[in-house]
Amino acid sequence: MSRRAVLLVLSWLPITLAWPMSTFAAVHAEELPNIVIIFTDDQGYQDLGCFGSPDIKTPHLDQMAAEGRRLTDFHVAAPVCSASRAALLTGCYPQRVGISGVLNPRSRIGINADEVTLAEVLKQRGYATAIVGKWHLGNRPEFLPTRHGFDEYFGLPYSNDMWPPNKRKNYPPLPLIKGEKTIEQIDNLSEMADLTRRYTQYAVDFIQRNKHHPFFLYLPHTMPHVPLAVSEEFQGTSPRGPYGDVIREIDWSVGRLFDTLKRLNLDNKTLIVFTSDNGPWLLYGRRHAGSARPLREGKATTFEGGFRVPCIMRWTGHIPAGTTCNKPVSTMDLLPTIAKLVGAELPVDRIIDGHDVWPLMSGQEKSKSPCKSFAYYRGRRLDAVRYGRWKLHFSHPYITITRPGEDGERGTAQQGHVERSLFDLENDVGETTNVADRHPDVVRRLTDLAEQFRNDLGDSATGRRGKNLRSPGRHQ
Repeated sequence: MSRRAVLLVLSWLPITLAWPMSTFAAVHAEELPNIVIIFTDDQGYQDLGCFGSPDIKTPHLDQMAAEGRRLTDFHVAAPVCSASRAALLTGCYPQRVGISGVLNPRSRIGINADEVTLAEVLKQRGYATAIVGKWHLGNRPEFLPTRHGFDEYFGLPYSNDMWPPNKRKNYPPLPLIKGEKTIEQIDNLSEMADLTRRYTQYAVDFIQRNKHHPFFLYLPHTMPHVPLAVSEEFQGTSPRGPYGDVIREIDWSVGRLFDTLKRLNLDNKTLIVFTSDNGPWLLYGRRHAGSARPLREGKATTFEGGFRVPCIMRWTGHIPAGTTCNKPVSTMDLLPTIAKLVGAELPVDRIIDGHDVWPLMSGQEKSKSPCKSFAYYRGRRLDAVRYGRWKLHFSHPYITITRPGEDGERGTAQQGHVERSLFDLENDVGETTNVADRHPDVVRRLTDLAEQFRNDLGDSATGRRGKNLRSPGRHQ
């Protein structure tokens, strides 16, 4: 291992080693907060009232923002489903854990049994754990949530477009799983229409059954991934068409969770995080896909529209109400932050890429983001790096939309290309103006930073294999 790679590894060690054991003893069981993470699918940055949507009403999420904190520079670690979820649950770049793309029903890989998920971290402290919704980290028995720290599972194992209507792929009917058993098979859109409502009912029931001890509820909604499906109550209620209807129903779901927490006097004991797995699938147009405005592009690209997502955090009495954090944070930071909050140990035998960002979440004055650098990978290809306000794209292709779809049909896309470009995200969040010629020193620094990421995580564009990678699980 090179000296630079060694230094890179050492730079992460404080994340896993610096917490003294006295921290764990200091958090008593009766003081442990409940944790709820709501993770939507393909929702755009603008698609909440409190994030500027002009035509989608989200009163419950707007209220959550009024009672909590908006994070406007919040990123996922990948612009596609499986990789993004791997990062959320492990606190690591998805390239590090070997899941850098999208798994499908025939995939023979999934999350490795050696990985330590957020659910497993919380189990150390006696938490009841449940996932209600879309898993997408492997559908073979050894990859299911119940083998990775979750006591309960109710939902779909992968995306809702991986089913019979997708004749080109010839996928099987969608399996609705409870625990490890398929209890139903979804064959058409009408059977999918009640998914959000059923997820919500199960989530409410889980909270009620665990009101007397700490719980972790992970609620990764199937929607608004296409094909869109919504219950009869919300059909035709939004000027944004089926997409707006779906977001309105998700907002209703959030309201039901809040009502339940308040009724059970758990409101002040529960940390709630709402965010999305990546940006919008723009190919389907505004009536069937979200909006990333004012960001550039969307899902499956390494522009901000693919990685930057809306995020709201609320914990009454601990997170200041009606506030905004505009400093960089990512989903990878949730695992180490929550672990420290509850006094749980993190593994010391591996790199964890996330940071403790509680000072930012709790609005501590003058706190700086520990997330100074960030890598934008598309699969195993390093497309861009960021340090502070600066983002450097390297020459790479991407898919751009030439004609959005109508009435749920796919639109037309073509391959675009971006040359090496430097953007000042503080003044140009839309990545419109290349300022590389004005800041050659910044370009040099970010080019050096990219070399560190390539040494660590690899880069298929340069044929580099990272030196600190772990393998996915493999079905025999």
